[in-house]
Amino acid sequence: MSSAESLTPITDDIKKLLRLERLPHIWCGGCGIGVAMKAYIEAVLRSGMEVDKHVLVSGIGCSSRMPGYVKLDGYHVTHGRGIPFAVGLKTARPDLEVTVFAGDGDLVTIGGNHFIHAIRRNDDINVIMINNFTYGMTGGQYGGTTPRGSRTLTSPYGHIERSFNIPYMAASLGASYVARWSPLHYRELTKTILEMFEVDGFAIVEVVSPCIMYTGMNAMEAVHMMKMFKERCVINHNADLSKIGIPSFKEDKPIVLGNFLRREIPSFQTLYREEVIKRARGR
Repeated sequence: MSSAESLTPITDDIKKLLRLERLPHIWCGGCGIGVAMKAYIEAVLRSGMEVDKHVLVSGIGCSSRMPGYVKLDGYHVTHGRGIPFAVGLKTARPDLEVTVFAGDGDLVTIGGNHFIHAIRRNDDINVIMINNFTYGMTGGQYGGTTPRGSRTLTSPYGHIERSFNIPYMAASLGASYVARWSPLHYRELTKTILEMFEVDGFAIVEVVSPCIMYTGMNAMEAVHMMKMFKERCVINHNADLSKIGIPSFKEDKPIVLGNFLRREIPSFQTLYREEVIKRARGR
C-alpha cells in the first residue's frame, strides 16, 4: 500500500464487525470517536490477521465505550488501567494483537504512571488515544492535555496550566512508533493503525478530537471544529516534536499532524521470551 489514497471502500465488511443491535451509539453528533472506531475496524480487516487475533482493551470514558460496539474480544476495565491489562494480556498471549482504545483523561491523567512505564519498557501494545482535552463523560473538567487558556467546567476563566505534548512525551520515553492525526484525516489514520500492527514495541497514535461539550464552552460548534482541522492542520512527518504541543483553539497557530517516529527496538515481550527460552534451555 503506497499511500493512504490507495485504500478502497469496504463499508459492507466494516458493518459485519459492528454490533448493529447496539446502535445508535452514545456519542454526540460531531464527535470524532466514531470515525476513529471505523478507522480501527478497517485496519483490522486489512491487516491480514485473523479477526480473532485482535483484542481491544479500554478503560473508562466516552472513548472507552468503543469495544462495546465492535464484534471483537474486549476488556472494559477500571479507570486509567487499560494499559496494564493490555500489557498482561500481551505478555501471556504474544500471538494476539492487543490495542488500547481510550481517551486522554484515562490514559495520561488518571493512568499516567502506567502510560510512562509501558513506554519505558517498550511493551508491545497499540494505543489509540482520543485526545479531546477534557474529561468529557464526567462533565468537562480539565485534564493533563487541556491547552492553556481553554475554558472548562473547572477552569471557567481559562486554564493556566501547561499541557502534555503527547508525541514529544512518547518519543522521549522510548516509544517505537508515534503519530498524530485528526478525524478529518481518516485515510491517514487508517493507514497509521495498520502500520502500528506491524511494530514490535509501544505504538501510539494521538487522535486530536475536541469534545463537543468542550468546544461549545469555547464558542466552537462541531462544524467549526472540522473547519478548523481543514484550515489549521499541517502535515509534517519530520516536525520537531518539542514544538508541536496543541495550541489554544483561540490561537491562530497550526496543529501539526503526521507519522513522526518509527524505530526498531525489541519490545519487552520479545526480550522476555528470549530470556525465558534461554533459561529453559539452561544457558
